[in-house]
Amino acid sequence: MKNKLLVFLALGAGLMLSTTAVFAHHGTNASYDLDHTVTMKGKVAEFLWVNPHCQLYFDVADDKGNVVRWGGETNSPGVLMRSGWKKTILKPGDEITISVHPSRAGTPVGVIQRIVLPDGTVLERGAGASN
Repeated sequence: MKNKLLVFLALGAGLMLSTTAVFAHHGTNASYDLDHTVTMKGKVAEFLWVNPHCQLYFDVADDKGNVVRWGGETNSPGVLMRSGWKKTILKPGDEITISVHPSRAGTPVGVIQRIVLPDGTVLERGAGASN
């Protein structure tokens, strides 16, 4: 009986630890306002083609003319490749129109939904995007 109880407790603890890691990583709903989309014009500062999520840093002039550096998160390189993205598709200095779900904290970060390049090419977040 004592051994069964120990096994049960160990399994329960393992399950709790594994689900905590899943929720800790996937905080899109908690971190970003998925009910609102902000669309801006800006200039690419840096594009990082990295796992687990590609990152885009871009500069946007606010209504007073001050430049604000934004950060945007999107899907993994594999998901983006299947949606037509390439590692070299965004280069520093490229002018873009970008739509993001903004941070709930009010900081200049967001989850990228759509990018329009000057030639009219549209980059969507990618297949498999949860939001």
